[in-house]
Amino acid sequence: MPGRHQPSVGSVLNLSELFAPIADDMQAVDAVIRGRLNSEVVLIRTIGDYIVGAGGKRMRPAMVLLVSNALGYRGDIHHRLAAVVEFIHTATLLHDDVVDESDLRRGRDTANAVFGNAASVLVGDYLYSRSFEMMVESDSMAAMAVLSRATTIIAEGEVLQLLNVHDPDVSLDRYLQVVRYKTAKLFEAAAQVGAIISGATPKLEQAAAAYGRHIGTAFQLIDDVLDYSGDAHALGKNVGDDLREGKPTLPLIRVLEVGTPAQRELIRSAIKTGSADFQAVAQAIHDTEALDYTRQVARAEAALALQALDAFPDSTHRQTLVKFCFFAVDRDR
Repeated sequence: MPGRHQPSVGSVLNLSELFAPIADDMQAVDAVIRGRLNSEVVLIRTIGDYIVGAGGKRMRPAMVLLVSNALGYRGDIHHRLAAVVEFIHTATLLHDDVVDESDLRRGRDTANAVFGNAASVLVGDYLYSRSFEMMVESDSMAAMAVLSRATTIIAEGEVLQLLNVHDPDVSLDRYLQVVRYKTAKLFEAAAQVGAIISGATPKLEQAAAAYGRHIGTAFQLIDDVLDYSGDAHALGKNVGDDLREGKPTLPLIRVLEVGTPAQRELIRSAIKTGSADFQAVAQAIHDTEALDYTRQVARAEAALALQALDAFPDSTHRQTLVKFCFFAVDRDR
């Protein structure tokens, strides 16, 4: 999509610059997170401190803050709901890492690698429970409905992804369904909740939801690119992990669509076994320009997110949401 709705390379900021307008709010959210991770059960506190110490982009809670501020919210409930969003996200990561048998995230050993699978699963359950407790405290039935529904859809996305593992016949539509359920849905819910607590009109609420959905999809597609183009230090994960786990992500699906018979057979075998020569797979991805194609699809999603912002009143926070679109597609980690 050309013109003002087309994100372009070279526009990206770093996160500290991007979040400058909500720096105080982010500190308040971190305080809520630390306070609500406190538990009489020592292991919960220990794993909670480990997770918080690992950092993370905090993009999903930032979505709550940016949208609510852009739509004129005044109060502090957005801090609590932003923390809820981060708890839901963290719980999914804890469970993901156990299912995927991952041992590295954000440049550190995963919680399951350090504390064991059982502890990670149970602390993930604790975070889900705590998040619902905090939703009730927000006293917004509409926000609770959106977040609880999102949690259900994320779980469905996890199961759908599990069904796709080691299946080389996964279509683009099936893969995008997993992306929208597993990743984009929480971005969508975060943005929609920010609109709800601001008393936004139904039109604005739906625009916010569309923004989050499209930016979340773009974000995941760029993660797909980085799995084959980044380095482990920058990404904070093992490059090629998706391949080793047998996940048919978009770059692989693209090779299956346009590659030579030999390239297609290589990718099919790689997805089935998770043990093909990574360099050969990377070469096939390069030769078919599959990463460029995936970036184009991500930019199209970011363009739709930009378009959704047309409904928002102009403000510093709206401009940050615009910059968010560029960050999502131009980042290198």
